Amino acid sequence: MKELVIISGKGGTGKTSVTASLAVLADNAVVADCDVDAADLHLVLGPEIKEKHIFKSGREAVVNPDKCENCGICALYCRYNAVRSYKDTNGRSLVRIDPIACEGCGVCVRFCPEKAIDFPERVCGEWMISQTRCAPMVHARLGVAAENSGKLVSLVKSEARKLAERERCEMVIVDGPPGIGCPVIASLTGADRVLVVTEPTVSGEHDLERVLKLTSHFEIPSAVCVNKWDLNEQMTERIEARAVDLGAEITGRIRYDKGVTAAQVQAKAVVETDAASAADIRAIWDYIKSN
Repeated sequence: MKELVIISGKGGTGKTSVTASLAVLADNAVVADCDVDAADLHLVLGPEIKEKHIFKSGREAVVNPDKCENCGICALYCRYNAVRSYKDTNGRSLVRIDPIACEGCGVCVRFCPEKAIDFPERVCGEWMISQTRCAPMVHARLGVAAENSGKLVSLVKSEARKLAERERCEMVIVDGPPGIGCPVIASLTGADRVLVVTEPTVSGEHDLERVLKLTSHFEIPSAVCVNKWDLNEQMTERIEARAVDLGAEITGRIRYDKGVTAAQVQAKAVVETDAASAADIRAIWDYIKSN
């Protein structure tokens, strides 16, 4: 079983559109949407949820009002200004912990003299196993203001591998997060190959270089395709030359095509339509399969 991760140094390069098309073109694969902070692959593939699970990570402090004596020690020790004062229905002054401001350090739990602060696991989001029209899919949704997205990415990938083994699939296709941070590193772990989607702009060139240095650090074979290449052919050639210098392959180019937007409006992958750029994506997939 092989694992292909599609990433981009920056957002908005067309990474998810390419991933959706590759998922449709793959004969026997499982799809994983690891862009858990802003998941949108489901908008194209239309998954039918089969399983839904809560994702817990870290802990949060919760004041028990029946035990709290409003001594203020928790507020004294909290370095995140998470302790808030309020009055209950009887007019009694109490405190609560703002769940968004709380970093889960536990110092208030440690120093509360009345042991009035509980410290349960924090619910950070949910992850799902679904069936799409082209392949099984594992995806997730990180909660509002929740952290630990790298851990959720690792969970999604792990469940995608398990599903691929159960279904005897040949490949896991991963839609990774943009950038080079913790979620991206988590999405790269265990990958056999990386496809980087970029665009012919100054920021596209800069961020592509950063992400290729990251994949090089982890010694993962990388390939590059330039989306909307014909908007700036000179920049495209410069980006491709730099990518080769950094040890990456060039899989091909994708032309600028209004048919991509039309496909998105129809909630379809580009290769499911007669868009001109569909031929470019098919050529990239053929290159990936044969190399």
